[in-house]
Amino acid sequence: MSADLRRNIRLLSAFSFCNDFRVYAPIMVVYFAQVTSSLALATLLFSIAKIAWSVFEVPTGVFSDLLGRKLTIVLGQAASVASIALYAFGHDFAWLAAGAVMEGFAFSLFSGNNDAFLFDILKSEGIEAHFSEWLGGISAMFQLALAVSAGVAMVALGWLSLRWMFVLTLPVAAMGLVFALLLTEPKRHTDAIAANVFAHLREAIAGFRRDVKLRELSLASMLGFALGEAKHMFHPVFFALFWPPWALGVAGVAVHGMASLGFRISGPLVKRFGELRVLLGSNFGSTLIGASAVLVPTVASPGIISLSSILFGPAMVAQSSLMQRAFTGAQRATMASLISLGGNILFAAAVFAIGAVADRVGARFALLGAEILTIPVTLLYWRLYRSA
Repeated sequence: MSADLRRNIRLLSAFSFCNDFRVYAPIMVVYFAQVTSSLALATLLFSIAKIAWSVFEVPTGVFSDLLGRKLTIVLGQAASVASIALYAFGHDFAWLAAGAVMEGFAFSLFSGNNDAFLFDILKSEGIEAHFSEWLGGISAMFQLALAVSAGVAMVALGWLSLRWMFVLTLPVAAMGLVFALLLTEPKRHTDAIAANVFAHLREAIAGFRRDVKLRELSLASMLGFALGEAKHMFHPVFFALFWPPWALGVAGVAVHGMASLGFRISGPLVKRFGELRVLLGSNFGSTLIGASAVLVPTVASPGIISLSSILFGPAMVAQSSLMQRAFTGAQRATMASLISLGGNILFAAAVFAIGAVADRVGARFALLGAEILTIPVTLLYWRLYRSA
């Protein structure tokens, strides 16, 4: 392994930690409601961020493929810093909405690009077969950052205002921008890249038409993302049925701590059992545990669901590894962005549907319904496994 590759890996790991160190994460909706004096406007800000992410998703994927991975990461982190600053110092809905747009823009730049950056730097030295191992270690850093920042929030909220949770995040986000600037652009082994954006996009879409397995993997990925994110948003409501408010912070630390461990062990698991077997087993295990904890609710249910997050890392690493090998070099980030766009659209539908069910029958049965809906995702992975 060359010195440049080792340096890029270290910088990407440090960047991953800084980018996801968000002390404000547990209190965002409360802070937004405090600033806007409206819970409706507070939740609208989350929708604005998601819509912005969807709007920018494909153009930023094309940007990455045409103009470079490093530049995309730098612009993404600059947008992230701007977003946090707007949240921290905004005093009305307009400022917060601008922050939400910048947050969505940042997410769209990172989506697809960061995994593509890692794959490209490994491929430049002919060791892309070890992608899952490196991705697991680097991804563990962002879950570790979420766990550490949740712990900081638990302490800081005892003596600082909600606005300070954003201020405390800003220096770490700025450090992430420095790490991004120090990255070295990887040499990319690509097919001939289209001369214009529309031709490039057509070529990326053609890749999905040609590869049946990639289409099925992409559909499973979109459904899994949509349902997984929707369930994650409603977990605190379910947890609050059994645990006091102060213990919800403990659950957050446990969720991200176990997810970090899951990412750390994902590389060896994929190496030993293969991507499809790990993906199928993780998805099946997560659904089984989640459904059991909700179907038979007890005071232990929040802890069981939190501990089950250890399966999140292996599933994500195995899925990303399969996709990176299936994508063409010239459209790697664009194809990932198309999948992310589909996932965001399905998420919007899923979270609204689960919310509507929760209003009528409660969070428990809404979550149980979401777990049942993940069964088709497991079946899609099973089809891929059987045909491998």
